Formats: sequence, structure tokens, C-alpha cells
Amino acid sequence: LASDYREMLECIRCGACLNHCPIYSSVGGHAYGWVYPGPMGSILTPLLTSLEQSHALPNACTSCGRCGEVCPANIPLPDLLRDLRHEENSRKLSAGRWRRGLTLHAWLARHPKLYQALTAIAIRTLHLFGRKRGSFTRLPMAAGWTSQRDFPAPQGKTFMQQYKARLKRIAEQRNEH
Repeated sequence: LASDYREMLECIRCGACLNHCPIYSSVGGHAYGWVYPGPMGSILTPLLTSLEQSHALPNACTSCGRCGEVCPANIPLPDLLRDLRHEENSRKLSAGRWRRGLTLHAWLARHPKLYQALTAIAIRTLHLFGRKRGSFTRLPMAAGWTSQRDFPAPQGKTFMQQYKARLKRIAEQRNEH
């Protein structure tokens, strides 16, 4: 642990990061598969076992930064998680399909109009195929997810479409008064 991650040695195991982590609150501690759950576990476990064995844990992070904001020891948890993800990527520990998917996402993020159009098509398609049951028991591109749980079908509109519709409704309500 006396490495680039030495700041983890200052952790007092107070659990503040756990209480503010959206992933931990959704999946609980058992999903981490070892002694230390939550953000600190996503850093400590790969360091104490091996990154090869536990490379999925740093990727469970949403990068919201809440854990770093509430840490009383001021450990830069989001930075350490990002460093582990970078190390995992540079050592090519994740599946090639995963790395290609991230590369595609990075490219699409640089082309927002195309990203928005493709996202709208994908969400609409998933909505149409999944509306009868409300979820999917098997999705080829999400086999790791659907092997353990159902994947909920989206409601049919992207977040931005819903957001713009909401803003429009609010503006119309203001104009009525």
C-alpha cells in the first residue's frame, strides 16, 4: 500500500463514503465480494488482492465524487478510483469488448448530435421491445448484467427529451398565471 495509493492508509473506516455512495446504497456490501465494501473497498481490494483479480470494483464507481467530499481524512477517493481504472485500462485487464465500447463512447461524446440521435433510437427500440414485460431477461450486449438480474426497459424517451418537455410544461404553467 505504500505506493501511489498510500493515502488509503489514512482511512479511519468511518463509513462516511459508504453512506454517500449511490452504488453501495443500491447493491449493498456483499456485491464487493471481500472484506472492504464501498468506495474504500473498491480501492483497497485490488491493492490487497490484485488488480487482475478485482479490476471490476473500481469500474463500479459512478464518479459522482460524493465519497471524496465527505471523507473526514480528506482521502481523494475519486482520484484513486480513476487511477485504478486507468491502470486497469493500460494493462488491458478488462475485456476487449469493454475497451472498444469505451472507445466508441468517447468518440460519440465528441459528436453530441450523433450521440443524441443514436441514444434516442436505442431507447425507443428498447422501449418497444420491452414494453410488454417491462424488462429484459437477456440482452446480448449486457449479458453480464442480465445473467443475474432483469434489465428494466426504458420508458421511451431520453433524459434530455424528458427534461425539455418538463421545462416546456413549467414555462406554459408560468404563462397561464
